[in-house]
Amino acid sequence: MKPATAPTALRVQALLGPAFTVYEFDQPTRTAQEAAEALGCAVAAIAKSVIFRAPTSDRSVLVVTSGANRVDEAKVTAVIGEPIARADAAFVREHTGYAIGGVSPVGHAKPGLVLIDADLMAMTEFWAAAGTPTSIFRLTPVDLTALTGGTVAEVKQTV
Repeated sequence: MKPATAPTALRVQALLGPAFTVYEFDQPTRTAQEAAEALGCAVAAIAKSVIFRAPTSDRSVLVVTSGANRVDEAKVTAVIGEPIARADAAFVREHTGYAIGGVSPVGHAKPGLVLIDADLMAMTEFWAAAGTPTSIFRLTPVDLTALTGGTVAEVKQTV
């Protein structure tokens, strides 16, 4: 792990400011599992940024969830009051400015809705993508809500 050098990761660093440090890995960390392995932490300590499309309003819906959880789309629909659909790579890039596998929870190209998995609120700190498939930064639940303006909600699938 080393300080970020990729242009997109540096853009995220500039958005975050000096209170945060964006790091890069030599290997990809596109999935929560890959990121957890690279960091040597539990997969639950990875904050996944999952983008959905709200077809009625054509807005993006960012769900920041624990890496150990899967998003329950029906719960997201209930919280935002409109149906959602999986977003394709072009939609993700257009609305966030990032490629799938590196979507940061901050600095999106177009503002959208943000939901935060309630499970993340119980953690002391966790890691989130920083705009590239090899970049990441550490933050707290308070940081995440302040940086995104997101709404905390129960959005995980239950077994």
